[in-house]
Amino acid sequence: MFYRLLSIARRRRTSPGWQNWSLARSNTSTAEAHSITLPAQAQVVICGGGIMGTSVAYHLSKMGWTDIVLLEQGRLAAGSTRFCAGILSTARQLTIEQKMADYSNRLYHQLEQETGIQTGYIRTGSIFLAQTQDRLISLKRINSSLNVTGIPSEIISPKKVAELYPLLNVHDLVGAMHVPEDAVVSSADVALALASAASQNVLLPIQILELIKKPLEINFFSRGLTCSFWAYELGLSNEKPVSIPLHACEHFYLLTRPLETPLQSNTPTIVDADGRIYIRNWQGGILSGGFEKNPKPIFTEGKNQLEIQNLQEDWDHFEPLLSSLLRRMPELETLEIMKLVNCPETFTPDMRCIMGESPVVQGYFVLAGMNSAGLSFGGGAGKYLAEWMVHGYPSENVWDLDLKRFGALQSSRTFLRHRVMEVMPLIYDLKVPRWDFQTGRQLRTSPLYDRLDAQGARWMEKHGFERPKYFVPPDKDLLALEQSKTFYKPDWFDIVEAEVKCCKEAVCVIDMSSFTKFEITSTGDQALEILQYLFSNDLDVPVGHIVHTGMLNEGGGYENDCSIARLSKRSFFMISPTDQQVHCWAWLKKHMPKDNNLLLEDVTWKYTGNRVLLGQPNEKKPTDPKVSSTFSFFWILKSECQSWSSVVEHLPSMCEALGSILSTS
Repeated sequence: MFYRLLSIARRRRTSPGWQNWSLARSNTSTAEAHSITLPAQAQVVICGGGIMGTSVAYHLSKMGWTDIVLLEQGRLAAGSTRFCAGILSTARQLTIEQKMADYSNRLYHQLEQETGIQTGYIRTGSIFLAQTQDRLISLKRINSSLNVTGIPSEIISPKKVAELYPLLNVHDLVGAMHVPEDAVVSSADVALALASAASQNVLLPIQILELIKKPLEINFFSRGLTCSFWAYELGLSNEKPVSIPLHACEHFYLLTRPLETPLQSNTPTIVDADGRIYIRNWQGGILSGGFEKNPKPIFTEGKNQLEIQNLQEDWDHFEPLLSSLLRRMPELETLEIMKLVNCPETFTPDMRCIMGESPVVQGYFVLAGMNSAGLSFGGGAGKYLAEWMVHGYPSENVWDLDLKRFGALQSSRTFLRHRVMEVMPLIYDLKVPRWDFQTGRQLRTSPLYDRLDAQGARWMEKHGFERPKYFVPPDKDLLALEQSKTFYKPDWFDIVEAEVKCCKEAVCVIDMSSFTKFEITSTGDQALEILQYLFSNDLDVPVGHIVHTGMLNEGGGYENDCSIARLSKRSFFMISPTDQQVHCWAWLKKHMPKDNNLLLEDVTWKYTGNRVLLGQPNEKKPTDPKVSSTFSFFWILKSECQSWSSVVEHLPSMCEALGSILSTS
């Protein structure tokens, strides 16, 4: 792969024309670029010169790192950053995403003053429209979360919407949410400003190199970071491949000529999620795009472009979004359209961006897959990842975004192509409790799957594993249950209520095969010593006992919640939540000494786990102390059976419900 290099540790800010050089608009040929020799070593090498890469470089320089190399294969900020619609929105579903967007907003607001580079930042505010009561409830939930985070927002009436934006048709609205401090900004100029600011914080700032046609070799660097649109390909190109599950789709928006009375620069941005569109002011006219129901995946074969180009127009594909725009703003029917922009955006399997350290290559970090929210997240995500690289952990809990939430099965091209076709429309779909993805299913199933499915099981997916949500009685309408998307009482509520009552008062069996299971063994006391060091509770217990404990980090915080059973003097059995499989493995391997006499084995696939719960009817209280609900010990028994090579029975008592878990292999 050919790279243009940006070395943040090698050029003085007084270089001619830097501040006036807007790469998103420049026609400067590559022959005019300056060339220097690659450094022999660096603290960090960053691949990707868009808003993510420059943000991380900016924050690393703020934290005192000076030996930073940034690699960009084309021109700085000329990838997907250049085509960003420029909308900075803080209204997000996750609290951590709200915090990242809020920090980005504050950072971009002061960036022009800090660097002297115009970023086009204008505080416009955003208005999120609701055409249904369920959508309004969703906005109210987001509004409450924003207020707790400290971001001003309010629920407003359709009449207030008309006052704030007279051109809108509000007849079908039931309400809206107004976020007054949202903004619009030029994403390419923000990236340039971040790079410029980073160059001010180090001894010998930025230098731009010409394209070189030879492999890149840097003898030593302590950290590597992928912030590229091509992160998937970069990850697989390593000597030890790193799986980064993301896939590109085409994203469309149009640009119009100015209106007869040009829109003011501070005209609010409109998000009509029910209509699947967004609208913002653009040079007195309109910039409007959206997230259609039938997206078009692209670059499945991993094709690389030196710089991201505007893809082919497709007006037939864009027509539903255009119709939605004209229904919302009828006066635009006579307005001249300048251009339909078609640019690629990367999406992840769960609609959340990816950040963090690779579980297989220590020191290899990732910040990618922004799901069309790169501008909003750029500042905050860059800050958290820089903290992670410098201090070993970020200042906020970012588990929801951690790369290690994914497994290898979620990184295949076939899976990603089908999943992003579902993810992109979901960005504007209603997010109700207990909704599940429909694509990329049955990747991991327990041996009981067929039997449970025949009994009417309805399934959810956890870390690629199929798990029953509830069982539909024969007299229920299956179609109505699957289409029950509401914030009100769902159709499945009574079914789940009956199942909970059964668990409490009778007997039930729960398939827990999906839970993460490790075995740690040693020839001496090595297994006990490392577990005593990594976990909070005392694990030097008699053989056959179980300890519920936490896996801690250097700061005493929880990395994982689990149960550990002592199978023998030198062998331990660990059970953790399903989605902690990759994280737990990476954490244990990172801290375990390189000792051939100490073995860590992932036995999740080896055992089928079934939990038997014995309910306690209110009118019957147990008298036998062996089954009394007041017992406080945990125990485990491993034996052999004619039908299975191994049976592990363990009896954890974490609540009043009695019972045991049978793990068979």
